[in-house]
Amino acid sequence: MRKNIKTTEGIFPMPVLMVATYNEDGTVNVMNAAWGTMYERDQVLLNLTESHKTVKNIKERKAFTVSIADSNHVKEADYFGVVSGNNTPNKFEKSGLTATKSEYVDAPIINEFPLCLECEFIEYNDCGVLGKVVNTSALESVMNGENVDITKVSAIAFDPYTHGYYKVEERVGNAFKDGLDLK
Repeated sequence: MRKNIKTTEGIFPMPVLMVATYNEDGTVNVMNAAWGTMYERDQVLLNLTESHKTVKNIKERKAFTVSIADSNHVKEADYFGVVSGNNTPNKFEKSGLTATKSEYVDAPIINEFPLCLECEFIEYNDCGVLGKVVNTSALESVMNGENVDITKVSAIAFDPYTHGYYKVEERVGNAFKDGLDLK
């Protein structure tokens, strides 16, 4: 038997994405965005309203980065979601994290997060911010040879049902292979 529930944003897991930009004065701004995804192989789509400081910065700088939040930085990731850059201009400084300027786009890479997509701004439309991924970098600590080892990334996901964060790390199957057994 099924039971109807009130949650409409019920896709789980939702990624916990750290979107980073530079403010007008060159300081770092970061926001937590659970509503984002790959749009094409080399494009990301972030469902963000224009009222976000981050969107204003993206439009101005024509660039942003998207980092995957990890379980070692849940507190910082959540902080970036509950405090607005519109009201707290030094919120990145308060987080205690550090940043490095991307070599590819005019946006910061948050050093502590394991994976980072460096993006050029394409457009803002009814769905939000669309960007082209021009480079992806990973901390060496999450690499297994030339590949990212997702079990080392310790990515977190947002649960819209209970507003919890969950660690994503156990591999349970092989894409494009396990289903072939049913052919």
